[in-house]
Amino acid sequence: MIYILILKLKRFEWDSLRPEEVCQVCFEPLIRIYKQRMADHPLENSEVIKEGFYSDLTKLQRGLFSFHVFYDHAVESLEEFYWWSTYFGAQPKIWSAIQSGVNYLGDEPMLQILDDIGLVLKAYPHPRNLDEFNVMREDFVRNQALLDSTSPLFTKFKASSP
Repeated sequence: MIYILILKLKRFEWDSLRPEEVCQVCFEPLIRIYKQRMADHPLENSEVIKEGFYSDLTKLQRGLFSFHVFYDHAVESLEEFYWWSTYFGAQPKIWSAIQSGVNYLGDEPMLQILDDIGLVLKAYPHPRNLDEFNVMREDFVRNQALLDSTSPLFTKFKASSP
């Protein structure tokens, strides 16, 4: 099953949306479907449910949906930026989808930030998959070099993301 988003909005409604509202309007139906699937199958492995959901999206939808989820969480604080980068970095398919979505939109500054985040995660011992994932949001505060590497990327991320 491939999800096709068909929005029913009057032209003046669409034209009155701010850029961040466009994202919300476009992705709210997908987020509802995702959350409903997770709620409908609480006893199943959440990774299996996630994989099924993602496989039902087109390549572009996967990228944009993944970036939207990443952005909504990562923009909140330096700690969230670090944790969500590490979390998605431990899921190579999703991290690649995020980069593909940003690349498709031609957002070179954001793509460079994502590449730089990937380099930081490789430079420090971070999990490469969810089976090894035990990262705490506060971990990077205990590592000054990691904090020094992450902080300017978060600043660039916040400046580039709008």
